[in-house]
Amino acid sequence: MTASTISYLESRHHELRKTRMLMVDGNLTSNLRSVQAGVSARMYLDGYWGFASAPTDGVDVQAQVRATAADNARAMGLFGTRPSLVLPGGHYRGEQRRVGRMGRAAMTPGECAERMAELHAHCMARYPGLKSTRILATDEVHTKALRTDGGGESLALIQRVTVAVVLVAEDDLGAPIELDEVLSGIGSFADIDWSVQALADKLDRLHGHLQAKRHAVPARGGLHTVVLAPDLAGMLAHEAMGHPCEADSVLSGAITADLHGQRVASDLISMVDLAHHYNGAETLCPVYADDEGTPAEDVLMIDRGVLRQFMHSRETAARLGLPPSGNARAYGPDDEPLVRMRNTAILPGTSTLEELVAGVEDGYLLLDTSNGQADATTEFMFGVNLAYEIRGGKLGASVRDTTVSGSALKVLQSVDGVGSDMKWSNSGYCGKKQPMVVSVGGPSLRARAQLGGQ
Repeated sequence: MTASTISYLESRHHELRKTRMLMVDGNLTSNLRSVQAGVSARMYLDGYWGFASAPTDGVDVQAQVRATAADNARAMGLFGTRPSLVLPGGHYRGEQRRVGRMGRAAMTPGECAERMAELHAHCMARYPGLKSTRILATDEVHTKALRTDGGGESLALIQRVTVAVVLVAEDDLGAPIELDEVLSGIGSFADIDWSVQALADKLDRLHGHLQAKRHAVPARGGLHTVVLAPDLAGMLAHEAMGHPCEADSVLSGAITADLHGQRVASDLISMVDLAHHYNGAETLCPVYADDEGTPAEDVLMIDRGVLRQFMHSRETAARLGLPPSGNARAYGPDDEPLVRMRNTAILPGTSTLEELVAGVEDGYLLLDTSNGQADATTEFMFGVNLAYEIRGGKLGASVRDTTVSGSALKVLQSVDGVGSDMKWSNSGYCGKKQPMVVSVGGPSLRARAQLGGQ
């Protein structure tokens, strides 16, 4: 038997630090810190991948991990011969800068707890009748040192912080209702302003919505004209169109495989997965090099309604004869890279939210979503926990929790207005065999979609 030839090798040292603090009604109920670290190696031999990891470091450990990765690739080769692809793409060399702390020192756990207590006290004093508050503060830092066979050597950082304030009240029937205000950003707790002064106006608006929701009416089920606020537009971009544009999904039979170069949306719609910058500023999830060491490039998935590009790893690029885009990402030290999104968004248009609403004779304004799911056909269903009726171009009654669903292709094709507003968030995780830190963005959209209800 002839010896195998190593076609590609990458090795990664990955440290993940996380903080999670939860305060319920002024009582700190959770205060957790974790550190996960380790080394991994991935080899491509004779058409097969082999991956291995270990929770410790050291020269001997790294050598053993590489040997195990090679053994695993050879074991996969027992399934039969496979063409060995020439994996394309460059090899990034460089260090990503760490985000500063706005000129301030890092916040201690005690200082964070004090800030949370201040927010709770403010809400209970200002909003009579409030039943409860929950305040969640999380941050995480990924530090990844990567070396690749082609001479790549990079240090990559993902730093994000999220603070969520949840207000709980009761509706007219005595049932609990709640809404949240979420602040997210790049860096640590010291890099965002989550003081009472900074959040006061947002909390006042949130409480106003909560009061309106106490008297909410059920949605009328069926196909309606809806104005999707930026949070829902971002969710639509990520869940319903982003995943079907990941090239491994394309190769697995996603509906987008047969739509390349075709019109899939209104000509008002352009959608991108950005690598590290938008409008001259760093994105909330900046990726300069992915976890294969590929220099990251923007991906223009939809250009004025036409499906143009997919997100790639080295292997999917080789299979489709295209350049890789730097979308191969791994969440934890013991995860191997998969094709994943980074900063996915529908680009803004020229209308104001008020203009979009004014153009609706009978429909709904959907402001916030609680969850979402979609599949490779672009069929989706999102929970909607904050919405209002639109009658004669004006906002009406608040609407009880409902769902919005449909085919993302049909919804995007029906878009007849795109807002000039643009909102980004990196507070959530993307799920695809492993979690992933991502950011999503979008403007308001006016379209046709299916609502659950009576």
